[in-house]
Amino acid sequence: MIEIFNWDNSTYEEQAAFLARAEFTSSDELADRVKYIVDQVKEKGDEALRSFSARFDGYDAVPAPVSQEKLEAATAGLSTNMRKALEEAIDNVGAFHKAQVPTPVKVETRPGVICELLWRSIDRVGLYVPGGLAPLFSAVMMLALPAQIAGCKTRILCTPPGKDGSINPVILAAANLCGITQVFPIGGAQAIAAMAFGTKIVPKVDKIFGPGNAYVTQAKQLVAQDSAGAAIDMPAGPSEVMVIAAKGANPAWVAADLLAQAEHGADSQAICVTNDAALAEAIKEEVSKQFAKLGRSKIIAQSLRYSSVLVVRDLDTAFEVANRYAPEHLILQMDDASSWVDKVRNASAVFVGPWSPETSGDYASGGNHVLPTYGYARSYGGLSVVSFMKNMSVQTLTKEVLTSLAPTLVRMAKAEGLDAHANAVIVRGVADGVA
Repeated sequence: MIEIFNWDNSTYEEQAAFLARAEFTSSDELADRVKYIVDQVKEKGDEALRSFSARFDGYDAVPAPVSQEKLEAATAGLSTNMRKALEEAIDNVGAFHKAQVPTPVKVETRPGVICELLWRSIDRVGLYVPGGLAPLFSAVMMLALPAQIAGCKTRILCTPPGKDGSINPVILAAANLCGITQVFPIGGAQAIAAMAFGTKIVPKVDKIFGPGNAYVTQAKQLVAQDSAGAAIDMPAGPSEVMVIAAKGANPAWVAADLLAQAEHGADSQAICVTNDAALAEAIKEEVSKQFAKLGRSKIIAQSLRYSSVLVVRDLDTAFEVANRYAPEHLILQMDDASSWVDKVRNASAVFVGPWSPETSGDYASGGNHVLPTYGYARSYGGLSVVSFMKNMSVQTLTKEVLTSLAPTLVRMAKAEGLDAHANAVIVRGVADGVA
């Protein structure tokens, strides 16, 4: 089911192969298909949405927003236990994200010069929640709560409908509980295009958030490159986990963490790095044992093709491997895990200790599960309240301080050959030509 490799006895090329992710490049055919969908929605609006909805989802109707009555009914229809679970998750995610609201910065860089950094919410945001094999109502919380906390005025959500145009009621309930009032039964690349360019029914947004398949990812890239389109949250690829398991770790727990990630999709990847060869064998055995009892075995079997257990000489090497790989999720299965966190440079989310499964972050511990994948953790962070905001600088100078600063400004502007910049100071009568 899962192969074991010796890291230290391997060449650099072999090591790269152990860490190789599933291919996630856009084929010309896929790019052409998505471009056609995006262009049609941009040009024909709701007419194109209806056509694509009938073609891809089997729902032949103009995708009108879900009524407030249906949102309330979905919420009222939750079982007591499900309502309690959602509310607890919302409380935890909300608490962590409220603490992320940035504070303004105000500095007097020299007497009379005030520089400030102020934060403003993005006015209009679009949230995409995948449908497909599983109703990802947890993604609703991860997107809607930070948008609400940031203060985004317009918050719309698109998610694929069933053939009757319906949306999973738990998704609707989660949206309602998180303050989303505009939910559209639209999926795929057409949903991304609709939010980016706007139609008569779907409001145009300034930035689009949320995961999706290859069509959604390609569409996000296209609309971000169009001046009339919308910005996007982050690059994304197949989901992944790396577990660093020290000698003494519970092999059943490690195997369960690997399999939990493997069930996300056929191109997901689960890698374990351990300093104990005997533990590696036990983990391999546990993966086979637990796999036989899991429902999404076909998907897991495919994703395990990209998965492995790597045996290294020591934990320092294990963390070198992790930083080279830059995983979406990094789980530290060791008793003294917190003392190793400073070793982590490249990871989107870190789960510390044997009692911190990645499942906790996917649902209810409070962290956000919308994260950069495919090695983008080297240069991107996960979704946060700041993702739904932007900053602006404010500078205030008095006449006296401009006079004292004028020689520096004029000399620098002229040195760059920008006479008009220099003149904007000189014309105010606070400087001569400045030698």
